[in-house]
Amino acid sequence: MNATSKSEVYTLLAGLGLMIPAAIGLLLSGVPTMLSPMPTLTVIPAFLLSDSGLWKVAVGVPTILFFIWNPGLFRGEAKVPKRSYALLAIAIVLTIVDFVLGWKWGLQYQGAQYTYVVCAVNVAWIVFLTLAFARSWKKSSFGYSLFLHLMLFAWLAWYAFPYLGELP
Repeated sequence: MNATSKSEVYTLLAGLGLMIPAAIGLLLSGVPTMLSPMPTLTVIPAFLLSDSGLWKVAVGVPTILFFIWNPGLFRGEAKVPKRSYALLAIAIVLTIVDFVLGWKWGLQYQGAQYTYVVCAVNVAWIVFLTLAFARSWKKSSFGYSLFLHLMLFAWLAWYAFPYLGELP
């Protein structure tokens, strides 16, 4: 198996593996919990697909976005695209905005423990991803780039932008 074939297989497996955190984040319970915070990346598609009964298909959204975001991974490209750094920065800023605007609603509807723990987990993800991306700024490998993108999209699929507020 040549290097391109290996990168295709690894990228495919990584992308498909994103359905695990997406399913945990969305499907474990019908309400937001600390393990299943119902992140925006899957909740909005689930809501949009709910009338057709296909709402569980929303767990595939992070996988599709992962494949579209960096198709160079399929070719074994090692360089982390600048747009990935921008995505991380934008996601961090929007996470802060989301918590500032939704904090009161999270406390009221999900409770203090949920709101504090989910916020702390998001802070941990942000610190981890920031350090991991900083390490790749000068030099990266295919494996590290794949890992970075997998972790970024796992955060977006599982914990980023958790549900804070009243359920419909």
